[in-house]
Amino acid sequence: MSRKNEGLTFIEKKKHFSKSLLRDIFGTVFYCFAAILLSAVLVFAYGRKTTVIGGSMEPVLINGQEILIDRFLYGISNPKRGDVICFYPKGNEKSHIYVKRVVGLPNETLEIRGGNLYVDGVRLSDQEQYDLIDGTEDGTETYALGADEYFVLGDNRNNSEDSRNGNIGAVKKDTIIGKAWFRLKKEENGADLIK
Repeated sequence: MSRKNEGLTFIEKKKHFSKSLLRDIFGTVFYCFAAILLSAVLVFAYGRKTTVIGGSMEPVLINGQEILIDRFLYGISNPKRGDVICFYPKGNEKSHIYVKRVVGLPNETLEIRGGNLYVDGVRLSDQEQYDLIDGTEDGTETYALGADEYFVLGDNRNNSEDSRNGNIGAVKKDTIIGKAWFRLKKEENGADLIK
């Protein structure tokens, strides 16, 4: 009597991948790769990164903080009051990029009186969140904007070089790079959308 199959035997089973499983795997990999590629193209084509210089936008943005700029938005719309924009002063592309908040829109007249900002004679409602503007208690400063000009101020209004200064003045739309839309993490400031 012969003894077949004494001890352990190992039978190797062939693994079969169905065509539909392979198609699903490659489809998922392809769509992930396409999404990453599309995201990279959009960021490099329409986005830009810059660094905030100085403390004029504190506490929203601090010195040395990196931000992302949306260069696409203002190609299809105009800046709005309250937007934080990035621009070259007087269109000088050799200068660093300035980051300021839009407070005045085209064809408006702005007054700084008693430390407060007035647009076409009406005091802006958000003034309580900012310090009174120094140097205007005794007089009134008036600024008239043209058809494609914007008036910008830093949030830290008494420590800001902005539209009140002759070397910047009113910001023309064609010198605006885009909207500052996302801040990257820096010390106590977290990474989030810029408001």
